[in-house]
Amino acid sequence: MTRRYVFLFASILAGCSSLRDGGGTGEPPRVAAPPESLGAAAPLELLLPMKEGSVRFAVFGDSGTGDAKQREVARMMDRYHERFPFTFAVMVGDNIYEPDAPADYRRKFEEPYANLLARGVKFYATLGNHDNPNQRFYAAFNMGGQRYYSFKPAPGVRFFAVDSTYLDPPQLEWLAKELAASGSEWKIAFMHHPLYSSGDRHGPAVEKREALEPVLLKNGVSVVLMGHEHFYERLKPQKGVYYFISGGAAKLRPGTNVSDITEKGFDADRHFMLMEISGDELYFQAISRTGQTVDSGKIRNPLKPAPETVRSTPK
Repeated sequence: MTRRYVFLFASILAGCSSLRDGGGTGEPPRVAAPPESLGAAAPLELLLPMKEGSVRFAVFGDSGTGDAKQREVARMMDRYHERFPFTFAVMVGDNIYEPDAPADYRRKFEEPYANLLARGVKFYATLGNHDNPNQRFYAAFNMGGQRYYSFKPAPGVRFFAVDSTYLDPPQLEWLAKELAASGSEWKIAFMHHPLYSSGDRHGPAVEKREALEPVLLKNGVSVVLMGHEHFYERLKPQKGVYYFISGGAAKLRPGTNVSDITEKGFDADRHFMLMEISGDELYFQAISRTGQTVDSGKIRNPLKPAPETVRSTPK
């Protein structure tokens, strides 16, 4: 029996078994490194508004190590879920580092996120350069057997998973058609390789950007979520698009270079993100392994006009 079919059969069994068993030239502000030990559980600082009817989700990447640090980040995600019950999570690649036998899916995904899975949180993955492409058949990643796909968690919001490792013409054609036909007010792309980055290890994937950016701009993508760099970075809007790098859910690469396109950088510890969409506004909070807020804020959909200011007319 070939490796591929062994993998498919085993991964299906594994998927079922676990639940049973700043413009300017100054350096952007940094957050001081937290203590290495988690110690006693500290109070959570939730900075998201929890508006009625909002779309609530988590974002994380480069997570699939199965080591202690991944589990500590996962436990912090679990604690925040109790305060901020997000309904799904977006995984921006390198979901299961090799080896990727069925036992690795349990150790590197099902066990760390068991509480979230038990509460019904859905995980939507995209493929990273360290991922076996057959991960698309793993039911818990909700990829439907596709390298690239889209999903709509609520009216007016649609996500587009891009396989940035194998960015071929059929995928670009699919993405252009899907974006043009979606009719969503919020179009959010997520992929592994950062189109913009200030990292000193990888940096921006310029060739991929040249292929993807025209499609994103033409079809109204507002936000792009990325991984690959093992740190957090929020870029200043590039041609009107907001870019976030969240590649530190298990691995960490300190020593990030910053540049004039960096709005906020954090490379002192592992992290994950929470996001909330309400109407024309998207709120975000980046949280470290120890629960420290390392960045937060709000953006308006750049494709929606700002509310008019009402001025009273003098009598």
